[in-house]
Amino acid sequence: MAVTGTAVAVAVALPGSAGADEAPSGGSAAPGSTASGTPDAREGDGPAPGPATLASPPPEGAKGVGTDPLTDDELKRAEALALTPPAAAPRTDAPGVPPAGGWGRNAGGGRGPQHLATELADPAPGEETGGPRRALVRFYDYGRDELVTRTVNLDTGKVEQSGAQRGVQPSAHPEELRAALRLILDSPLGKGVKEDYKDATGKELTSTDQLWFNGDVYRTYREKDVPQQLKKCGEHRCVRLVTKVLNGAWIDTRGLIVDLSARTVTRVG
Repeated sequence: MAVTGTAVAVAVALPGSAGADEAPSGGSAAPGSTASGTPDAREGDGPAPGPATLASPPPEGAKGVGTDPLTDDELKRAEALALTPPAAAPRTDAPGVPPAGGWGRNAGGGRGPQHLATELADPAPGEETGGPRRALVRFYDYGRDELVTRTVNLDTGKVEQSGAQRGVQPSAHPEELRAALRLILDSPLGKGVKEDYKDATGKELTSTDQLWFNGDVYRTYREKDVPQQLKKCGEHRCVRLVTKVLNGAWIDTRGLIVDLSARTVTRVG
């Protein structure tokens, strides 16, 4: 479809059999021009218009107003506040303090939970319009397989609510998909992906930056036969990817399921 659309666009944009010094066949010369393509004397000899310029967007303030989306500054501040002790301390199902050195593990196995999303929180019940702006910050802690949600008051800088849930799997973050692709390439099952890439490009596949990729959470209830290694998906965070060569051919990785919690790759189908 893309090739066909391009061909049509080219056919429309380019003149037919008309030469450089004659009007297109089957029609009259354009207004303001003679049949030979030279400018009409009535148009004058004014300067040609300059190239189009892209206007810069208006500067974004440090803080939004009312129901405005969170600004970049607010997004960064909300995430930092949600990770700052004592906000990071309590868990709903395991009271106490976090282990020394912080809490959580991200999709790549490093320290700290995996950030998933930050969005403007709804006003508190009974709160008047124009009240404090709050942010709802979501993390996934791979160390405990928990979805952690925190509500941050951006006016006071305090975490007002905090909770953790298990067995809840929101859509995957791009960094989680990148971590999954890295695990595929590092596993024996990634051999076929590398071979397909070399067949398509003639080059070795050594980095996730060489592929376009997307995907989402793998949900076992949608599958007929789930391998034993993937029975914990849902409790564990598992993803399935689609990949392709940058500006090139697709590489089928749909049969490779990555358990990010266990850091394993399993073939299905």
